[in-house]
Amino acid sequence: MKEECLICKAPLEYFEKDSLMECVICHRRELSKTCCVKGHYVCNDCHMKGMDAIVGICLGETSKNPIEIAEKIMAQPFCHMHGPEHHVIVGSALLTAYRNAGGDIDTESALIEMHNRGKSVPGGACGFWGACGAGISAGMFVSIISKSTPLTNKPFGLSNLMTARALEQIGMVGGPRCCKRDSYLSILAAADFVKEHFGIEMIKPKVVCGHSLRNNQCLGAGCPFAKALTGADSSGSAQK
Repeated sequence: MKEECLICKAPLEYFEKDSLMECVICHRRELSKTCCVKGHYVCNDCHMKGMDAIVGICLGETSKNPIEIAEKIMAQPFCHMHGPEHHVIVGSALLTAYRNAGGDIDTESALIEMHNRGKSVPGGACGFWGACGAGISAGMFVSIISKSTPLTNKPFGLSNLMTARALEQIGMVGGPRCCKRDSYLSILAAADFVKEHFGIEMIKPKVVCGHSLRNNQCLGAGCPFAKALTGADSSGSAQK
């Protein structure tokens, strides 16, 4: 069995209605729609433990390639095959590449804001909300760089358009979820969006996924980043 439950690696199961669960790590009791088939439940906070390191990683990064930056973060011990940490990773990688490509932001405060916003989107949002957290993270990125609030005009529109564009790409591929695939789709959509609306050009590589062997639900040839479709030796890829 590949990575599923963080405790025993058993498959996860999802329920239509919330049930009261107790995290096996911190013993917090809360409502959730998921646990593993052996009954283990890990809360979002414990699943994302160690994610504070993202800010430091990004502050020291010089790449204009948001996929490359995201892969460096995904390689850290706190990042699992799937999980809500991706809801922070996408926006953080984009903010960093945007700054390195010439975007004018207060990088540290922007990354902290991205961390606070992204971690509020729970795991499973892709299936239960109809809005994948990776796509929402791309919208948060545009909201931060445009200084959007509920009362702004153009920034409000741009941030919602960005989320819509990312979610469209994710929805067109379909399920089941893959946090790596949905992160790549969101980042690539955001790179195009920022070039179009902000005049900032980040590096947009050809992505070749190197995570498929860890994913029980991998779409294989149905994934746009499968090696068989993209070519395993593509230069500038995200292959690991």
